[in-house]
Amino acid sequence: MNSPSLKARTPRAEDTRRKIYEAAMGLFREKGFEPTTMRDIAAKAGVALGGTYYYFSSKDAIVLAFYREMQESSTELVMQALSGKKDLKERMRCVLETRLELLQPNRKFCAALFRHAPDSSDPLSPFSEETQLIREGAMEQMRIAVEGSGAKVPADLKPRLPYLLWLYQMAVIMFWLYDRTPNQERTKRLLEKSLGLIVNLLRLSSLPLTKPLRKAVLDLVDLEGPGVTAAESEAKSV
Repeated sequence: MNSPSLKARTPRAEDTRRKIYEAAMGLFREKGFEPTTMRDIAAKAGVALGGTYYYFSSKDAIVLAFYREMQESSTELVMQALSGKKDLKERMRCVLETRLELLQPNRKFCAALFRHAPDSSDPLSPFSEETQLIREGAMEQMRIAVEGSGAKVPADLKPRLPYLLWLYQMAVIMFWLYDRTPNQERTKRLLEKSLGLIVNLLRLSSLPLTKPLRKAVLDLVDLEGPGVTAAESEAKSV
């Protein structure tokens, strides 16, 4: 008997899955995430309720598919945006602005999802086990942005920096989601000022005199939490 995953690879099954996904995203944008039911999604997609559950076990599964799609879409766009740029501030700006542009059509929907963020046991939290690969993909973009600039990063900071920059990215996204100014002008000003500050702090971090302060800051980070991959943990122990 074929498994759902195998059936989902056929063109017809993939088309059905896409219909369900797009119907759900449309309803999430129109009605909101919480009020939308799986029955609503099935009706809009023109698929039986049982068939809808066949492809997506819950609304959470649909949102996780949305997270994955956003991350996968951003990878190629970020690499294109970074091409030919060496300035660290500009490279980090490319990562952040690409992310915000991709999220823009779903801004209201994403704002509703942020209530799930603080609880790492919630599958929709960016800190959850279910979102680990998505989180690591976003961190990898930050790592590439920094390394491609040629910036000197102290050895103790290097494995933690992608996670710290990802936390910064999450803070920017949250600010942007609730920014009610025209064209989110406050977010643009925040980016300009905060990116300059981060770049200057990274430059200062290489100075020998900053080592005690750097250690104190890094001690505040949960180094074995969602921000450090197995490879990074091994690198730290060397």
